[in-house]
Amino acid sequence: MKHILLLLFVVTAKVTCAQDTLRLSLLFTGDIMQHETQINSAYDQATGRYNYFPVFQYIKPVLSSADLTIGNLEFTLGGKPYKGYPQFSAPDEILEAIKDAGFDALVTANNHSVDRFRKGLERTIDQLDSAGIPHTGTFKDTTDWLNDYPMLIEVKGFRLSLLNYTYGTNGIRVSKPNIVNLIDTAQIHRDLNKARQQQTDAIIVFLHWGLEYQPLPSPEQKRVAEFCFRHGAKLVIGSHPHVLQPMEWRKEQDQFLVYSLGNFVSAQWERYRNGGAMAHINLEKVKRPDGTAFVHITDARYSLEWVYREPSQGRRYFVVPVGAYENDPAIPAPGYSKQLFQQFIQDSRAHYGKYNVNVPEWILTRP
Repeated sequence: MKHILLLLFVVTAKVTCAQDTLRLSLLFTGDIMQHETQINSAYDQATGRYNYFPVFQYIKPVLSSADLTIGNLEFTLGGKPYKGYPQFSAPDEILEAIKDAGFDALVTANNHSVDRFRKGLERTIDQLDSAGIPHTGTFKDTTDWLNDYPMLIEVKGFRLSLLNYTYGTNGIRVSKPNIVNLIDTAQIHRDLNKARQQQTDAIIVFLHWGLEYQPLPSPEQKRVAEFCFRHGAKLVIGSHPHVLQPMEWRKEQDQFLVYSLGNFVSAQWERYRNGGAMAHINLEKVKRPDGTAFVHITDARYSLEWVYREPSQGRRYFVVPVGAYENDPAIPAPGYSKQLFQQFIQDSRAHYGKYNVNVPEWILTRP
């Protein structure tokens, strides 16, 4: 009888442990951009519409495999005329493809948030809402900001607070009553306090910051990151430089930081800018007997992705997961594209190998 009771206790303990431990996989990408050549290449003359689904066909299995995938939407949906740099406005159809690819939420506070002024900011919000894509960072007015910020995401038994800020808006004034969250440590402090009142399991701060094309973070980036961690953030995710900057998994502090994930998709074809990284973070939530819960990071890795531009007429763009295709003889096509692809891989691995802290590469394979 004692042996039976002991066996029952062990089995029950294992079941209880399994029930009281939840796991969540997060994926973050860099800048989702729309330059004019990208817009032109997506136009389908047969239908008269824009088709962006092919852009994400190779990366979709990666994005959709995570429980929560978040990226930076760095253009407006301001309507026609569609334009790229310097004041972006992309076709609405791109949102269908972004959602289908596996993005669960987008951040919208960046230096291009008001490229099309008040109309563009508000129309972008309306289109995201119509597409059913949760978003944060820009708001029509104070009422929306008070009601919806910080953004609370509930997924697989986790409650996550998402905050988003930008260093500026390229000198374009934000029209009242619109709001674009700007990096202001006093305001960030207040928002972090508000996030903690949401009974959140973890706070994510997504920051559009730093110096363009610089491979290492600026002193200001470091200062703001430390401020966020000091006041309760668990994850700090960076965008804007358009090149890769280092990642750190601070295991003792249970914190993750990436200064810049580079370009997720763009028409920037220069060295270091024609691809980016994805941050893969796993969280575990352990419930205590008193009803409280302990949430911690169990894994942090990165994977590389590269933007392949077809050499044929029309030059379609595709986001390619590096690990799954680096030995593929056909993608990218042999020639100049293949050379650029290999150069990006070498540069990125060398950079992250030198500067990353506790964040190794995850070599993705095909599903």
